[in-house]
Amino acid sequence: MATINIGSIKFKWQGAYNGATAYTVDDVVSYNGSSYICIANSTGNLPTNTSYFEQMSSAGTNGTNGTDLTTTLTTQGDLVYRDGSGLQRLGAGTAGQVLQTGGAGANPSWGTLSSDYVKLSSTTPSPASSFSIDGFFTSDYDIYKIYAIGMSASGVSNTRLSLRVNISGSAVTSNNYYWSVAKIDPNSLSSWVVGGTDSFSDLGYLHDSSGSVNQGQLELTVYRPLGTDKTSILSDMIAADNGTTWGRYFGVATYNIDTAISGITLGVGAFGSGNIEADRILVYGLKI
Repeated sequence: MATINIGSIKFKWQGAYNGATAYTVDDVVSYNGSSYICIANSTGNLPTNTSYFEQMSSAGTNGTNGTDLTTTLTTQGDLVYRDGSGLQRLGAGTAGQVLQTGGAGANPSWGTLSSDYVKLSSTTPSPASSFSIDGFFTSDYDIYKIYAIGMSASGVSNTRLSLRVNISGSAVTSNNYYWSVAKIDPNSLSSWVVGGTDSFSDLGYLHDSSGSVNQGQLELTVYRPLGTDKTSILSDMIAADNGTTWGRYFGVATYNIDTAISGITLGVGAFGSGNIEADRILVYGLKI
């Protein structure tokens, strides 16, 4: 009865192909990412020689099936995605862009974040006789919101907060401002309304920062500042008009000339004396 060597009827893994090795039937080697089985004794014959080897498994194409992403991803910030045929490289976008999808059947891409309400500026100004908020009005937005947080006066007490519009970056001082302000006093449940035509618009009263209660909060709404109609600005301010009495001021300021404006300027004491202070000034653009 013939003797059968069980070890001779199974595959024998020999590792990476070596041209100096004598291979016998059923030896298995790796070559260029694929595997081959020896079908005839061989020395020095490449595994791609079908007279001596048969291919058992095939390597994928580098960079398209994940076997070698280093050939696809070449630069810091690269991302990889699959298109209709395989893996592809998406290079880094520009600063501030976001990754967005075009939906099913489309490739991802970088795009600029679009929103109807966008913060354009946030600053912490030093105390000054006036704050110029300029250069943010563009055709991208129709309405602008300006917030001044933690406001107070300095060097004067019980003084008015005033507003002027800017044209080409400079505050306009001509007597073309129509304005009115209504105050609601929650302490006495009283109210009053004042107004006028001046070289500025009043927004309400601020207390000196040396007082015990000194911080006011202001919100301005500017409508279509680049239009050629008269510019109207709505104001809503909560502030103290002395050290202890708070009030809420609602106002409208109109620059009565048909022209575009580039910004606004805030000051105290009808731009006559003292400084204005604020913890933060923020500018937002609003689309309609």
